[in-house]
Amino acid sequence: MPTQANKENIDTALAKKSISENLQSELLSLLIEIIDLKKLTAYFQPIICISTGKIIGYEGLIRGPSNGPLHSPVYIFHTARQFGMLMELERLCRQTVLESFVQLNLEGKLFLNINPECFLDSSFKTEDTLPYIQSLGLDPRRIVIELTESQPIPDYRWMLEAVRYYRELGLEVAIDDLGEGFSSLRLWLELMPEYVKIDKHFIQNINQDPVKLQFVKSIQEIAENSDSLIIAEGIETQPEFMTIKDLGIACGQGYFIARPEPVPAASLSIDVISSLSQKSIQVYPSTGIICPKTPPVLKLLNILPPVLSDANNAEVCLRFETDPAIEILPVVNQQGIPLGLINRNQFNECFARPFGRELFRKKPCTLLMEASPLVVDKNIDLCELSTAMVAAGPKHLSNGFIVTDQGVYLGVGTGHGLMREITQMQITAARYANPLTFLPGNVPIDQHIDRLLKNHIQFCACYCDLDAFKPFNDVYGYRKGDEIIQITAHVLQQVCDLQHDFVGHIGGDDFIILFQSHDWENRCNMALRIFEREVRKFFKPEHLARQSYTTVNRTGQNTVHPLVTLSIGAVQIEPGKFSSHHEISAAAASAKKQAKCTAGNTLFIERRGR
Repeated sequence: MPTQANKENIDTALAKKSISENLQSELLSLLIEIIDLKKLTAYFQPIICISTGKIIGYEGLIRGPSNGPLHSPVYIFHTARQFGMLMELERLCRQTVLESFVQLNLEGKLFLNINPECFLDSSFKTEDTLPYIQSLGLDPRRIVIELTESQPIPDYRWMLEAVRYYRELGLEVAIDDLGEGFSSLRLWLELMPEYVKIDKHFIQNINQDPVKLQFVKSIQEIAENSDSLIIAEGIETQPEFMTIKDLGIACGQGYFIARPEPVPAASLSIDVISSLSQKSIQVYPSTGIICPKTPPVLKLLNILPPVLSDANNAEVCLRFETDPAIEILPVVNQQGIPLGLINRNQFNECFARPFGRELFRKKPCTLLMEASPLVVDKNIDLCELSTAMVAAGPKHLSNGFIVTDQGVYLGVGTGHGLMREITQMQITAARYANPLTFLPGNVPIDQHIDRLLKNHIQFCACYCDLDAFKPFNDVYGYRKGDEIIQITAHVLQQVCDLQHDFVGHIGGDDFIILFQSHDWENRCNMALRIFEREVRKFFKPEHLARQSYTTVNRTGQNTVHPLVTLSIGAVQIEPGKFSSHHEISAAAASAKKQAKCTAGNTLFIERRGR
């Protein structure tokens, strides 16, 4: 017999089922009513050409009855799919949008959303689309079919045939939500559309996200070589808009430009017009420490014939004597599975002992091998290998490592080779981002200067350098020196408008600021004041009282050093005055030298040649 609790659970489940069935029935009735009575409303959102600010067209959107459960397009299309009425709803949506577009007498193109599934419906192409469009007085060349991909495309051939049919009628094609759908990139390749719309996920916060920035830059590069125009969807803020504008994206839409409305705006807002006319560029988001995918261990692979485990030490000795370059010899079994490594130095030490050669030469080579070598798969990258080598212990740095392919011996690598490659990677990474301050390094600095020059932007290049920093390091230690460098980076960022002013770390105690802010001189003076206050925290009271401290130089003489100060050399860059980042770097460095000629926290502004 069921317990009372079980009865209650069964009753609850039956009640929920009944409620669910009633809700489904109500939704179906409401959907049928919407379709039969054509209770849909068309909304239109402007799409603009970012270079000119002109509205090139409108995307037609749809809404169900307000204050009802099927008002949202997401819910109404989900319900239609659930009850097998998607084609009827799609047909009504197209008619509603087309008729409203004509009634409102909107200019430009109409971007008409169509689900690719519709192309698979036998009735779709027989709707007399062209006569219907023409009966409304619309030129088919003003219609852009916007393919919305909410489901995987089951039949590409049929879809391509349908697209070809509509192109022959004069309609254009757009791919919607690139990066969000199931096969957007393949669609792009197959269809060669006139427009490609980037999904709003990649646009939101693009001014703060270097990964999204890189994705959109890559898409823009593809577009430039495929005769497609990119439309950035979901632009909601002014910084997002400015970043999209700087990237050279052709078109944009989103709440910052205009919201969807039944009667859309025919002109742009003051904020958009102001953003379009701004003579400045956005500072692209920095990745901080760049950690590119490191190359696999195959970069260090040395294909060295191994020693079989049944060989004796005399054969090993002959290998070492024959090839002086060999430092380690791998030992494998008959199946090629690694068993160990023989280190030349350790091997020779055994043979060099009294009677060592006589004792060991006929013994198996496994007797003198390192039986627990570091073995790694060929697909491991160098960063992972470095971590594994450190964890395994210092002996593996000299012994090296064995590389396998699915467990079978492939070759060997040396610890020295690994350290050399890792060091080179760190040097390369430091060119992009400084590991101490996380500020952009020399490569992004040069790239930003080139962007400013290319866009004919007026700006000010400020070279910032610490004075008397080396003796501070000698007296107080490099850790305190690192802290002063970090404080300097923080101060420079603090006084800048980081959306428009670029702060970079050249290296050591040298920084650069590329100001687009018109009040850059006030910001520089503020940096000097804040730095003077902050740097006092690093000195002993007696040094602060004297404003100096004394060290003994190499000849035994006392040398007096002032407290660490900040020098800034500023060069105002007018469009056309400089042609490369090399020239600007040289001019800023020269101004910095002039600043350092004056004691204390100093700003020198280069006014010659203006």
